[in-house]
Amino acid sequence: MAMFTGKSCLRPGIGFFRRQFSGKPLYPTMKNHEDGNKAQEEKSLGIEDEASLGRPISQILKELNKKVPDSLLALRTLPDGSSIKYLPWHIANRILNLHAPEWSGEVRSITYSADGKSVSVVYRVTVYGSDAELFRESTGTAAVNETKYGDAVQSAEAMAFRRACARFGLGLHLYHENTE
Repeated sequence: MAMFTGKSCLRPGIGFFRRQFSGKPLYPTMKNHEDGNKAQEEKSLGIEDEASLGRPISQILKELNKKVPDSLLALRTLPDGSSIKYLPWHIANRILNLHAPEWSGEVRSITYSADGKSVSVVYRVTVYGSDAELFRESTGTAAVNETKYGDAVQSAEAMAFRRACARFGLGLHLYHENTE
């Protein structure tokens, strides 16, 4: 990866890279104006302005660690009849677009179990700040025969993406609420 300079952490799934910053974003951002409620959505997420390009990584992480409003969460009923709140992948995607517009994500691997009954996906989310870039990786696994939330690879990818986002603090409070 020629665009990175510096050292990475030794812990798997957590990396910290310094990059040379020219004053211009490394990756162009696309503004999504598909709906007319963008200002209302940004207000519900606690965004006062769109001046998030070129912000230090510490400011981006501070925003991502804020509690996600309940109005943006979904409810899933578990097989035992209990229910949990969760952050849908498309909402996590939207929050990243608003707070860290230069973020990127990639599927690192897709692995089927030996018996072919499950699939695991490793997903990496990278957040770019004006002074550094960080990445977090996580896994998601889904049963191949379970198609309630799309095919198994889609489900495993969504799970891995949400978990990688949680490693930045996005929606992390949900994991703690479910254990109390």
